[in-house]
Amino acid sequence: MQLLTMHFSTMMAAIVFQLSGPGSLLSNPLVMMIVVMGIFYVMLILPQQRQRKKLQAMLAAIKSGDKVITNSGIYGTINGIDGDTVILKVADQVKIRIARSAIAQVEASEDAK
Repeated sequence: MQLLTMHFSTMMAAIVFQLSGPGSLLSNPLVMMIVVMGIFYVMLILPQQRQRKKLQAMLAAIKSGDKVITNSGIYGTINGIDGDTVILKVADQVKIRIARSAIAQVEASEDAK
C-alpha cells in the first residue's frame, strides 16, 4: 500500500509540474492549496483512519482466553470483560484490571500457528 501511495504522490507531482505553466489554472494559489490538501488527505489521514478502524475491530472482538499484550508491554490472558475494562491474568494468582483501550494487540493462538 505504501508503494502505491508513493507512486500516487510522484504521479501527482508530475501532473502539477506539467500543468503549472504561466497562466494555467494551477498557478492560482487557491487551486495549489487544494491540491496540497488532497495529497495530505490521501497520504496522512486515510491511513490513520484505516488503522484506527482496524484497532477498534480488534478491541471489539476480544474474548476471554485471548492472549494479549498491553500498551505498556504486559503479557497476559484475558480472564473477564466488564464493559470498558478487562481483567487480565498475568501470572498464577495475579489478576489486574485494565482499560480495554490499553490492549495493543492480540497474540496469535497456537491453533493458528
